[in-house]
Amino acid sequence: MSYKQAIQVGTKTVRPVLSLTQADARSRVLSLYKAWYRQIPYIVKDYDIPKSEAQCRAKLKESFLKNKDVKDIRVIDILVIKGQMELKEAVNIWKQKGHIMTYFKPTEEPKPKDFLSKFFSGHE
Repeated sequence: MSYKQAIQVGTKTVRPVLSLTQADARSRVLSLYKAWYRQIPYIVKDYDIPKSEAQCRAKLKESFLKNKDVKDIRVIDILVIKGQMELKEAVNIWKQKGHIMTYFKPTEEPKPKDFLSKFFSGHE
């Protein structure tokens, strides 16, 4: 086997999930963000969550900015697909109020110190 054949075997071209270019992936992300943004007033009203629309929009922005450094188009497409599934579940009210409120859990939870706090959080 020559080195050219070895390189061809080693470098396999992968098919894109949805997007062909970075610009196409970016437009999909922006359209998903806009769809979530438009649905926030209805989600707040339908689920009767104790958060304002401004708080929900801030959390939406935070969750999208969390993945801003992802550059692989395939990973971006998978994240967009998952976001679309989450949106569809929220819009069709397939989720419960608790599922929506998990978006608002603090990203860094402090470690519990006393016995009851450890017990309630499930830590040993």
